Amino acid sequence: MPHPDKIRVAVLYGGRSGEHEVSLLSAANIIRYLDRLQFEVIPIGIDKQGVWFLGDHENLLTESNTLKLLSEKERMLFKPTAIGKQLQHAQPNMLSLKHSERIFDVVFPAIHGVLCEDGTVQGLLELADVPYVGCGVLSSAIGMDKDVSKRLIRDAGINVASYITFKQGDWQQDPTYWCETVTQKLRYPVFVKPANMGSSVGIEKIKQKQDLTAAINRAFQYDTKVVIEQAINAIELEVAVLESLHYGNEPIVSVVGEVKPSHEFYSYAAKYLDEKGAELIIPTSISEKLQNKAQQIAKKIFTALECESMARVDLFLDKDSNEIYFNEVNTIPGFTKISMYPKLLDASGINYSDLLTHLVKLAMNRHTRKSKLCYEYAGG
Repeated sequence: MPHPDKIRVAVLYGGRSGEHEVSLLSAANIIRYLDRLQFEVIPIGIDKQGVWFLGDHENLLTESNTLKLLSEKERMLFKPTAIGKQLQHAQPNMLSLKHSERIFDVVFPAIHGVLCEDGTVQGLLELADVPYVGCGVLSSAIGMDKDVSKRLIRDAGINVASYITFKQGDWQQDPTYWCETVTQKLRYPVFVKPANMGSSVGIEKIKQKQDLTAAINRAFQYDTKVVIEQAINAIELEVAVLESLHYGNEPIVSVVGEVKPSHEFYSYAAKYLDEKGAELIIPTSISEKLQNKAQQIAKKIFTALECESMARVDLFLDKDSNEIYFNEVNTIPGFTKISMYPKLLDASGINYSDLLTHLVKLAMNRHTRKSKLCYEYAGG
């Protein structure tokens, strides 16, 4: 039974994206470090077919244990194939609750990538009138789209590496044209990226024209829009940004971290599969002047993209010019034990457990503010 004095936090994990397994790692840490004096944890896993199941966190209290998605039929909470069917024909096994009470008070999405971090889950929670941690629908969608976010950041006066973007239909009509366009407007090496994907899934560094077509075709396996971006001889910087609990105050900006990949770039394998895939330096070794500049740019990006709650801002420092470039923003950054977002804030004086408490409070406060808005024409 729910504890009456505690906030019930549903930690949402899994999902249909290519970052499903990373989400399990993030959620396990969130569940482990949520303050049990304040919160009761309700784990909810989403399988790769989009079915929601009530999880079990009793085995998550030691460092050696990992989170699993329990997909037994009796744990099912929601099945997307039930939408559009008559109620009597769609009866997933729901928990028996008195007076139709919710089993949670707030949702903490620990899900990464498309169909999760891109505003889709946030929109569902808005419709259900449920408080949730993280950015809203708009900034989540913008943050996931590498093309749209770069356009907005460029308009805000922040450096963006030269890039070309096109959709799958355009590519299928004339692949030769697009390969020639890339070769004429950019110089090798370039990065080929699915426009909507996270954790470097589907990204490849291409050094010569003859490898371009195959890389683009592989990127289109993950999205219907591809971004081809000029590679920069750069230091990779990351900054954690956290909304203040005092509404209207400027966001909290962490110390600047530096990523030194041992791979060709900071790929999915370097991030999650190879224990020595990258060295994470907190704080970065760059000059104090450049660190301050990176922090100011990160805060400006957070505001320009309408971010709320939290975001990890990824930047490039050009080694040749010392100019700082926007790379991308992560609106549900990783929360694994090696993830930069919580590590950066811990180095800035906010430990993991306090960070989670801060984020839950932000979610509840935002929901309270929005509940006072009028959604009907009041006349006048």
